[in-house]
Amino acid sequence: MGPWSSVASGLWLWMRLVLVAEVDGFNTTGSDGGGTQCGEYTNQLTENGMCRIVATLPQLGGQRCPDMFRCTDEVSFWLHENEELKRQLSALRETVSELQEELRNHRHRVQVLELQRDERAHLNMSIQQRLHDMEQHYSEATSLLHIQGTLILDLQNQVHNLTEVVDRVKRSPGCLVNILQPNSLMSSQEPHHHPETQHIRNCPIDCASIYYNGVRRSGLHTVVTAMSGTPMEVYCDMDTDGGGWTVIQRRVDGSVTFDRSWGDYRDGFGDLHSEFWLGNDHIHDLTSQGGYVLRIDMEDWSNKHKHAIYQNFRVEDEEHQYRLHVSGFSGSVPDSFGWYHDKQSFSTPDSGNICAEISHGGWWYNQCFYAHLNGVYHRGGHYTPRGRGPLGPDGIVWHAWKDSDYYSLRKVTMMIRPRSFRRRVSP
Repeated sequence: MGPWSSVASGLWLWMRLVLVAEVDGFNTTGSDGGGTQCGEYTNQLTENGMCRIVATLPQLGGQRCPDMFRCTDEVSFWLHENEELKRQLSALRETVSELQEELRNHRHRVQVLELQRDERAHLNMSIQQRLHDMEQHYSEATSLLHIQGTLILDLQNQVHNLTEVVDRVKRSPGCLVNILQPNSLMSSQEPHHHPETQHIRNCPIDCASIYYNGVRRSGLHTVVTAMSGTPMEVYCDMDTDGGGWTVIQRRVDGSVTFDRSWGDYRDGFGDLHSEFWLGNDHIHDLTSQGGYVLRIDMEDWSNKHKHAIYQNFRVEDEEHQYRLHVSGFSGSVPDSFGWYHDKQSFSTPDSGNICAEISHGGWWYNQCFYAHLNGVYHRGGHYTPRGRGPLGPDGIVWHAWKDSDYYSLRKVTMMIRPRSFRRRVSP
C-alpha cells in the first residue's frame, strides 16, 4: 500500500460530502449537527434556495468508518421533519387565512348589524315622529270635521230658510215685501221717524187674491194683510164651491190638541197641512179688510157631509176679546152657531170662563154653546161627560146635527173669502 495508503487515508479524512437538496422555506443559514459516528457536519442555505451540507469525517486510526451512509439518516430525519414542519406551516397558514377571512366576514356582519341597528333606530324615530304627526293631523282633522259639521248644519238651515222663502215667493207671484229696520250702529240720539218701514206692492191679501193671480191648486201660500203688512202663511182651498177660500180652522184626525191658552189661540197653532187654528190676530186682520163670508164644512162618523154659510163674518181685535160678528145664515144643516154665539167674546180655559174650562177649548161662548168646533176629538161620535163635578159636553159639537151635545163630529173646516168673490174661468 505504501504512500498511496496514506494518501487515501488523508482523502477520507478530509473528504467533503456535499449534498444539495431543494428545501422551500427552511430558514437556517448555518448549523452544526451530526453525531459521534460521522463527525461533524454543517448545512447552509444558498441564494437559489438550495441547502448545502458539508460533513467532516473523523480519522479512525486507519479503521474504516462503519457505515458512512448512516450520517445521512439524520439528514433524512431533518429533511423529513422539515417537510412535516412545512406541511404544518402551510396548514397553519391556511388556518390563519381562514380565520382572517372569517374575522373579516364577522367584522362585515358586525358592520351590517350596526348599520341595521342604526337604520332601525332611525326607523323607530321616524315611526314615532310619523305617529306624532298622524296624531296631530288627526286632531286637526277632527277639529276641521267639527267645524265643517257646524258649517254644514248652518248651510242646511240657510238652505231650508231660502227654500221656504222661495216657496213663499212661488206661492205669492208678483209680491214684493221689503222690510227696512234701523241700523244698530246709528246713534240713539239720531231721530227715527219710523223704526220699521215696510214697502208692499202687488201682494195678495188673501186666498181670493191668489186665485185672481191665476193659482187654482189648493195648498200653502203667503199673503200680506192690509192691516198688519206682515207676510203670513195660510192654506188656500181652491176646490170647494169655486175656490178662493182662506182656511182659518180644521179638524180631521185629533192629532192636535185644542185645549190651549189665550196666547196660543191669539198667535195660532197646529199644522197647516192637517189640524190647526190660524190665530185670532190673523183672523182679525183678514176680516178687517172688507166683507167676508164664513163657510163651515162638517162630516160625521157615517161620512155624511153638511155645511153652513154666513154672509157676514168679522172678528174684533184683542183689546175687545176678539168679539164675534156673524150673521146671514144658509146651508144644508140647521144653524147652531150664528143665532146663539153672535156678539160673544172669545174665551180660553185659562181666561177664567167656566164654559171654556168645562169644554177644554177656546171659543165664542155664550151660556155655554150650541156649537163648539174646538172641543175634544172623541172618536166614534157619541161620548159621555168625563170626570166628576158639574162637567158638561166637551166634544166637537154642532147641536142641530143630532139634537145632542154629546155627539162629536169627525171633520170640521172653517174658511172665509170676500163676499165680492166671483169665480173666473181658467184661461
